[in-house]
Amino acid sequence: MGIAAITISSTAIIALLKIIAIDIILSGDNAVVIAMATRNLPREIRNKAIVWGTAGAVSLRIIFAVIIVWLLKVPFVDLVGGTLLLWIAFKVLVGGEDATSVSAHNSFIKAVGTIILADVVMSLDNVVAVAGAANGHILMVALGVAISIPVMIYGSVFIVKAMERFGWIAYIGSGILAWTAGEMILRDEYIQGVTDISNQLEAYTVTGGITAFILLAGYLVNKRGQAKRKVRHST
Repeated sequence: MGIAAITISSTAIIALLKIIAIDIILSGDNAVVIAMATRNLPREIRNKAIVWGTAGAVSLRIIFAVIIVWLLKVPFVDLVGGTLLLWIAFKVLVGGEDATSVSAHNSFIKAVGTIILADVVMSLDNVVAVAGAANGHILMVALGVAISIPVMIYGSVFIVKAMERFGWIAYIGSGILAWTAGEMILRDEYIQGVTDISNQLEAYTVTGGITAFILLAGYLVNKRGQAKRKVRHST
């Protein structure tokens, strides 16, 4: 009985360590999402949005880790998720143009919603890996994800500060989201069936083209917004 308890405990600990490692490695994109979604909020409510958004995202990630086997059987999940993430990548890049006309409360809710939605879309691979590493230890899933939360929070705070100094970093963040979206779309079984992408170079080319399109569209929209503001200020 004692030996069995030790074995179970050791297995659970190993699963926990693997889950923590996976979350730390795969949380980089999520930190970018949090930073992009909150960068236009006033500083006094930015940290609150980061905490609430991360808490909601992590809660849903734990739930998805439990039901991931069923979730991955849903047709077009990668195609729909990737398309949605493309829209998020575009919106977080150009969303700052009208941020000042939105009340702080609405901006807060919008930022939290964006964090949760984007994390849900982007975390499919994450929860698959976590579910596999857990070996049935659901408690370890929750504990491992909870321990990795500071990585996302502090990582996003660092990225926000960097974006405040260097505006071009926002385009890198949006590019990361768009690239991830492109990979999700190409990974979908339906897309693989109707396209003739047979090697990694072709996949990178298509994904790069999708990313470039989103960044160019965001750049043009931002430039047009800047031109409009200049006209208003001059009159």
